[in-house]
Amino acid sequence: MKERIKFTLNGKTTELDVDSDRKLLWVLRTDLGLTGTKYGCGEGFCGACTVLIDGEAERSCQTSMIEIKNRTVVTIEGLEKDGDLHPLQKAFMDNDALQCGYCTPGMILNAYAMLSNNPDPTEQQIIDGMEDNLCRCGAHKRIIKAIQVAAKSMGGF
Repeated sequence: MKERIKFTLNGKTTELDVDSDRKLLWVLRTDLGLTGTKYGCGEGFCGACTVLIDGEAERSCQTSMIEIKNRTVVTIEGLEKDGDLHPLQKAFMDNDALQCGYCTPGMILNAYAMLSNNPDPTEQQIIDGMEDNLCRCGAHKRIIKAIQVAAKSMGGF
């Protein structure tokens, strides 16, 4: 059943008439053209579809549109400000923390939420915090290093 859903997306008020049970992932990618959010497993296990909902990392493939009504959603496209990359985005690039790049948006948004809650994590806390985001290319060590660099540049460490 279609419903008018109002939410904040990447800092802008957004209103859509959509099926309330439709998954956020498909609305972002198909209706809004925000293709940085990736489809991975479709089961909420891999983390490729991770977005921030009210500052928390959430799987958009498992989130119905009704669940984001009157909430704030940030995608990878929403992290940069005025053309400047977020420190996490920059650190991932500078530390070659990506290979194919498919998992990268979800990794960055998960790391963002983690650093928001703990700006000075230990290496083990980063490893534990990123455990549920999967990378098939094997860039894990570089991902950890990128998060450490970003945390330092954001005021942690």
